[in-house]
Amino acid sequence: MKIKHWFIALFFLMVSRETEAQSFNSLLGDESILYAQTKQMNQFFRRFNAEESTSGDRYYPEDKNYRSNDLRKRYLNILFDNQNASMTDQLRNQFVSDVMNPGAPAYLDFHGGQWFAEVTTRFLYLGKEENITLFMKLEGENQGYKWVISNVYFSKFQQMFHDQDNGEHHFLHPLSHELDFMNLVKVFKDKEYVEQYTSIEYQPDYLTLFLYEFKKGSLVFNTVTGVKFHFFQVPGWYFEVSEFNRPGTNAGWLISTMMKLNENDKGLLLKYLYHE
Repeated sequence: MKIKHWFIALFFLMVSRETEAQSFNSLLGDESILYAQTKQMNQFFRRFNAEESTSGDRYYPEDKNYRSNDLRKRYLNILFDNQNASMTDQLRNQFVSDVMNPGAPAYLDFHGGQWFAEVTTRFLYLGKEENITLFMKLEGENQGYKWVISNVYFSKFQQMFHDQDNGEHHFLHPLSHELDFMNLVKVFKDKEYVEQYTSIEYQPDYLTLFLYEFKKGSLVFNTVTGVKFHFFQVPGWYFEVSEFNRPGTNAGWLISTMMKLNENDKGLLLKYLYHE
């Protein structure tokens, strides 16, 4: 009986210590989990290319493990959001296979273009809080690079310039010049249809409009609410990288969605991403 009681006491002591350890790790974080998480976008690039050790030390071209195929395959397989059911094993395996193609491996180049950031922000517009999406890209300047705003999406701007084609067409008669264009009065009579009098090539420049409204004081910056990145650097593929703040190793900056992409369809996808 004494031996039985001793085992029971030992069992509860072990459980108690394990619980304390788990509680301690939950406060300080498990070091292995920190190593597994991709905490920065620069680290995502290095892991995608196998230019970083599993302990987080950077590899350089002279290091024997620099861009090692074995290390690279291990890293690529942990850079996906495992909770996204649309990224099937077959799709991920095909992506990894194409990226590690022995004849033409694909590496990410931070300064290589063909990728951009999508930044969701909050602005005050005429006193009311609104969501505005800024598209950012890297641009070379002198001996370095900088992030610049390349495009903007704001639903209020799109509503202002939405297609008014409801079967009713508005135009100036081809002989208007004989009237000294005095019929321009009808162009500016109704602001709802004024864009129908512009060239067929006309596209609203939302970035210029955004800058104008900001300079005028109608737009006041509040905060950034989200960031994700769009990549077109891998031939035949598009993928998106988002940040996941959650417990476990499948966290940090991960590939959140991807798709095979024909080069001819890239323009259509960009229009979709830019809400054009």
